[in-house]
Amino acid sequence: MITRIPILDVRPQLEGGRYPVKAVDGERFRVQARVFGEGRAAIGAAAILTGPDGIDRPGVLLAQHENDVWSAEVSADQLGAWTFRIESWSNPYATWYRDAPIKIEAGVDIDLVLAEGAALLERANIDDPVFLQEYSIISDATKPPLDRLVAGLSVSPFFEADPLKDHLDSTASLPVFVDRQRALFGSWYEFFPRSEGARLTNDGRLITGTLRTAATRLEAVAAMGFDVVYLPPIHPIGTVNRKGRDNTLNAAEGDPGSPWAIGSADGGHDAIHPDLGTIDDFVAQARRFDLDVALDFALQCAPDHPWVRAHPEWFPTRIDGSIAFAENPPKKYQDIYPLDFDGDPDGLYTEIVRILRFWIGHGVNIFRVDNPHTKPLGLWERLIADIRGTNPEVIFLAEAFTVPAMMQALAMVGFHQSYTYITWREHKGETGRYLEEVARETSHFLRPNFFVNTPDILPRYLQSGDEAMFKSRAVLAATGSPTWGMYAGFELREHEPAGPDTEEYLHSEKYEIKVRDWDRADSLAPFITKLNESRRRHPALRQLRNLYVQGTSDDSVVCFSKRSGDDAVVVVVDLAPGAEKTVRLSVNPADIGLQWGMPFLLQDEMSGQATTADRVVISAEQPARIFGVVTP
Repeated sequence: MITRIPILDVRPQLEGGRYPVKAVDGERFRVQARVFGEGRAAIGAAAILTGPDGIDRPGVLLAQHENDVWSAEVSADQLGAWTFRIESWSNPYATWYRDAPIKIEAGVDIDLVLAEGAALLERANIDDPVFLQEYSIISDATKPPLDRLVAGLSVSPFFEADPLKDHLDSTASLPVFVDRQRALFGSWYEFFPRSEGARLTNDGRLITGTLRTAATRLEAVAAMGFDVVYLPPIHPIGTVNRKGRDNTLNAAEGDPGSPWAIGSADGGHDAIHPDLGTIDDFVAQARRFDLDVALDFALQCAPDHPWVRAHPEWFPTRIDGSIAFAENPPKKYQDIYPLDFDGDPDGLYTEIVRILRFWIGHGVNIFRVDNPHTKPLGLWERLIADIRGTNPEVIFLAEAFTVPAMMQALAMVGFHQSYTYITWREHKGETGRYLEEVARETSHFLRPNFFVNTPDILPRYLQSGDEAMFKSRAVLAATGSPTWGMYAGFELREHEPAGPDTEEYLHSEKYEIKVRDWDRADSLAPFITKLNESRRRHPALRQLRNLYVQGTSDDSVVCFSKRSGDDAVVVVVDLAPGAEKTVRLSVNPADIGLQWGMPFLLQDEMSGQATTADRVVISAEQPARIFGVVTP
């Protein structure tokens, strides 16, 4: 039955509270509902958060907006499972405060109105000298009516903090899970350990990199401002049907194979490739530089993985009895077997959990999950809940370039972050709409990780190698989302595609070891460093839900603002950089915390120079600009 002060359309929630919405420690997020009541009585509403300890935190009063929408920003200060609920009530003192001056000015029921006010103060039962003094005045019928009215009105601050509540009602509690801050904010750097420290000898022999040599690169990665170092699979690589360079079907002697073809006689998912060494020193070195270690978690096997012989029931078979290769017709991955999650679901699940806990025990606290959309959603819901129950610090990133419904479902069942479609947003309108979509429409459960490139994805617009385009896309990714990432080689503007109509890299590192010169004079590392410094300097860039697209006078230039407290940032990105141009911005002052008509300047993060919104210069040297908002 509907209540006296109805509470409808409570947000955020997922599927009626079946799944928790997401927040991180200290993150402010908006809760809202439509709250209304019959007649003219003043009403109130508040949000009540309950912590993992089962204790209610002090309520946060909701503010009323148009169309009976009430909202407030709340935050949680502890990791774990929280809930929130909305309370509503009729507010008798607020009703009296609004109506009493009108009635007394009109000479209507003066004594009765003041007596009713005195009764409300008495009901509040507040033991404060100031309050009691005013109560004595409004209760004294010998005092002039105006003095009594002023006394009753003057105690309103006491009632604002702790209102009287009639017809108090509450919604059911809705779940919120609070993660550590890295689930929201971080800069990811992906590299292949076998390439880091690899070198050619004078006689042309290739010396393979190891986890030990890769660890020597961590200082440079941290110096660029990255927080997470992400490793593709480091397990033994299958020899059966091993892929050769450029994804050829016949590997030549010395071809290392794809790391995603996991497993051989040397072991499976809980083993490290024998050429790489051990991971413990690598993790220890990463911690020295405050880097989290993320490991690829790919539930698939090479044909010579130990599971194939020990557990044939874990693999799908074709009509002729053979195990099916992984495929995406017409593509076939002859070096990979997918898993069958129906043959022995409990046995396979137990092994999967064991593997995850094995790597968690070695200091890995982030997993980038390969193709989770090709596995049952129920598996992830159960798995992430089990890991979260014992290791709430562990983060799962969904690598799922698939339909929106599946991407969102993966986020609902527990994935902390998701790859997104930002890579394929090239034009102003679609880019702006997508930025606002991930910032507000889905931000209560899907956290985007904006990768500018991956070993599988060399976007069309990067294939020219144009430095301005690389800078433009880096700024878009690093400021459009609080979490972004890049795959090694981006800073060297690696850009040769395998063909005219493909996003695959020529000489893909998936199938060979690369030797790079990180000291090249034209490296974008200094630019990336400044970009990550800006992200750390501005609280606004560490948030997701605060992005608003602003207007520009140029059809290829997108602009958006972000604000957190007193910190406001305006970002301008040319999606088709080239010749110098002057762009006029149309910035909504409210979005940057200002009143209409208030003057402000835009101070460039890279150069320190100030400009106005009427004259922002974009060029090949500065194809994207990050501005802090300053008031004269």
